[in-house]
Amino acid sequence: MLQNTGKLAGCTLFITGASRGIGKAIALKAAKDGANIVIAAKTAEPHPKLPGTIYTTANEIEAAGGKALPCVVDVRDEKQISDAVEKAVNAFGGIDILVNNASAISLTNTIETPMKKVDLMMGINTRGTYLTSKICIPYLKKSKVAHILNLSPPLNLNPNWFKNHCAYTIAKYGMSMCVLGMSEEYRGEIAVNALWPKTAIHTAAMEMLGGSDAAKQCRTTDIMADAAYSILTKPKDYTGNFIIDEELLKQEGIKDFDIYAISPGHPLLPDFFLDESPEVVTSKLEGKGGGKGQASSKTTSQVGETFKAIEKLIGEDTVNSTKGVYQFVISGAEEGKWFLDLKNDKGKVGEGEPSYKADVVMSMDSEDFVKMFAGKLKPTLAFMSGKLKIKGDIGLALKLEKLMGQMNSKL
Repeated sequence: MLQNTGKLAGCTLFITGASRGIGKAIALKAAKDGANIVIAAKTAEPHPKLPGTIYTTANEIEAAGGKALPCVVDVRDEKQISDAVEKAVNAFGGIDILVNNASAISLTNTIETPMKKVDLMMGINTRGTYLTSKICIPYLKKSKVAHILNLSPPLNLNPNWFKNHCAYTIAKYGMSMCVLGMSEEYRGEIAVNALWPKTAIHTAAMEMLGGSDAAKQCRTTDIMADAAYSILTKPKDYTGNFIIDEELLKQEGIKDFDIYAISPGHPLLPDFFLDESPEVVTSKLEGKGGGKGQASSKTTSQVGETFKAIEKLIGEDTVNSTKGVYQFVISGAEEGKWFLDLKNDKGKVGEGEPSYKADVVMSMDSEDFVKMFAGKLKPTLAFMSGKLKIKGDIGLALKLEKLMGQMNSKL
């Protein structure tokens, strides 16, 4: 991994969303240099499902060699940000680096995204980044280091990245547009850059939603921490860049990226907003040269056979670990509706509508459905490429992905 150089010793970093995940990893990396870390996050009390608070993270930062200032901050609240910045300046004498890491996500289409979720994503991702930057800039301008780093993607206008989750894309691109504008506005005074992972990153939130099977497709937060460290230790004329973690670390001399993998050697899930598009990646993982092709006559009988095989594998344990009702709307060679009830009694599989309201509705072509349950098509990639459309509880959809991983060898 990228070695610490001590260049951030004595620097003060204001990191939003630093109580867990990527924000915390960046904080701990800087702490090894002896940096001061302002943990600007909402979690003051333990979350029932997610580990870490601003105070437990503060203890880890101190143990790593840094100084910590935990502050309760919702980046939608101007007063909370201003108060935290004032505390940071009083405690450490100024602010040298701002990391806009706090973010909200909802991978739902236009009709299925409640305005409450839209406002949350816009408020945290775009407005929160803009507001926190605005409040920190007067202090950053006084620093010799002077960096703003936004955890946001390159501005890719491929419609593929808008069609399935338009609101989320707009909110994340708002963060990137802050980089585009502020890097020019403050050129020579403050370096402003964006950092984005090439592959999915495993965090506590992903573990909660997708389980250990989803984790196998991910890298650890260490790769983002190392890439952020590389950026933040560069001079302030390094600005206006949209940086991909792996590409930067290759320039730093890192050759073995298995050190960052949750499961070395396992195929990795590419992150959003990066071309090559998910559909091309999906085709490669299916062992095809590209294109969907025509459903074979064999496929036309396989949807029903797949559900019969699933029925033999479900029971009370499956129901207790899943607690979801799934409706499948199948198109193509074997058009029809099927359901999978993993919420009631010992579970049930059938054709048509479920007896109970579906928590998740999944729509896809019959050929892709068979591939998905056979383990030849990853559900997440199918969703990203538009082959799978999901309405309802995304968390339960990810639970089904975990279950499919357990079933693949038996189907």
